[in-house]
Amino acid sequence: MELTKRSNGSEWETEAAVDQQILFKMGNEYYGLSISLVREIIKPLPITRFPKSPPYVEGVIDLRGRILPIINLRKMFDLEPLEETDDTRFVDLQLDGLNIGIIVDAVSEVMNIPQNVIEPAPPIIAGVEGKYLHGIARLNDKLIMLLDVNEIFGQWKKK
Repeated sequence: MELTKRSNGSEWETEAAVDQQILFKMGNEYYGLSISLVREIIKPLPITRFPKSPPYVEGVIDLRGRILPIINLRKMFDLEPLEETDDTRFVDLQLDGLNIGIIVDAVSEVMNIPQNVIEPAPPIIAGVEGKYLHGIARLNDKLIMLLDVNEIFGQWKKK
């Protein structure tokens, strides 16, 4: 824990800087996204498919009058396909100039991750290209891969 000096010179404790992340699972792995990007988490809705879309673009959904493209991260990351379960969720993300939904196997929790437990991502990790990760957190005996949404979705963001 860091110590910070008060203006009168005495010391008092402050919390180390933390990133608030939503944790979700794909397979046995945990991934994290900044909670500030998450608009909502919903149960899967019917998807309207588009012909000639990249394989990882499932299509679009009508979310209360809003058209939301749905991306399958499993396909994008070249992970084994998995059938939808009762735990499957769509995560509605609000990025700079882009609204997009991602399919995840299950949402785990919201967690405050201290920045001092986040390490830079190696170039290649378990089939997921390192460029899609901004770091890996080691927390409670599990590794959490923190996604870099700018790298993953930057090609679609409005300039």
